[in-house]
Amino acid sequence: MSALRIIFAGTPDFAAEHLAALLDSPHQVVAVFTQPDRPAGRGKKLQASPVKEKALAHGLPVHQPERLKAPEDQALIAQYQADLMVVVAYGLLLPQAVLDMPRLGCINVHASLLPRWRGAAPIQRCIEAGDAETGITIMQMDAGLDTGDMLTITPCPVAADETASSLHDKLITLGKPALVEAVDLLARNQATATPQDHNAATYAHKLTKEEARINWQLPAQVIEQQVRAFNPFPVSFTTLGDDRLRVWAASAVAQATDIAPGTIAALVGQGPQTAVRVACGSGQLDLHSLQLPGKKAMAVADLLAGYRDHFQPGTQLGQAASVEK
Repeated sequence: MSALRIIFAGTPDFAAEHLAALLDSPHQVVAVFTQPDRPAGRGKKLQASPVKEKALAHGLPVHQPERLKAPEDQALIAQYQADLMVVVAYGLLLPQAVLDMPRLGCINVHASLLPRWRGAAPIQRCIEAGDAETGITIMQMDAGLDTGDMLTITPCPVAADETASSLHDKLITLGKPALVEAVDLLARNQATATPQDHNAATYAHKLTKEEARINWQLPAQVIEQQVRAFNPFPVSFTTLGDDRLRVWAASAVAQATDIAPGTIAALVGQGPQTAVRVACGSGQLDLHSLQLPGKKAMAVADLLAGYRDHFQPGTQLGQAASVEK
């Protein structure tokens, strides 16, 4: 097997871990493309992406174009004479001219079992929908949004208590060897491309902060799935008076109640297992980890030690309209 010359394009930690897998493989990463540095944190200082940091630590050339449509940016890609371009959560669409440049084209690591959950937030949307299984698909890229032929498919079960954070880490563990396997198959000219069933496609739309506002009229199970899907971002929230109350962990309870949705029904459990039970459209939701403004996320048992009067039965959550920007 001949080692391939690879251009890597990606931005977040998920992508950086896959770059690390390629750096440990027999193949040669000749250049890295990532998003421009963005303001982050309270000071809004420019922050390099995890991919940039990984690339610089290994002495790789890094390029950060705003887009890839300009002739000079495309010429930059062409100059590396790559055999293959590997794209993982890059954040930019690749024009057809770029897709056609590498000898073996461009491949993508996607965190779902395509064609389910094409798009920006496949990890979160599969948990939100209550899917029992997801996985990693390595696909040959085309001009569509995650529509290319599939090279390898690696399933992954979704646990009943899965959060976006835990599933993200599981999929990294599966994705790294899957990527190297796909690259090896291409290098040996042994890859088999399987077309997607476009009629079965679903779309994982980008997350917004506003959609994380809890609608207590929904069934408890649906709200629980949203809480897990939006952990660690954008984090489900409700309101307690005029305060925004973030909900980091919760579990659905099938027990019926006739009180209004959003009303605290009871404080249940003892010691570390204490929870705030809230009525929903159907069933109830036990809140296990909460965060008040200016405070850290805390287990409910610890929170009640100082704020028990805030969570008395009969208290209504979700009435105020204020949203932290």
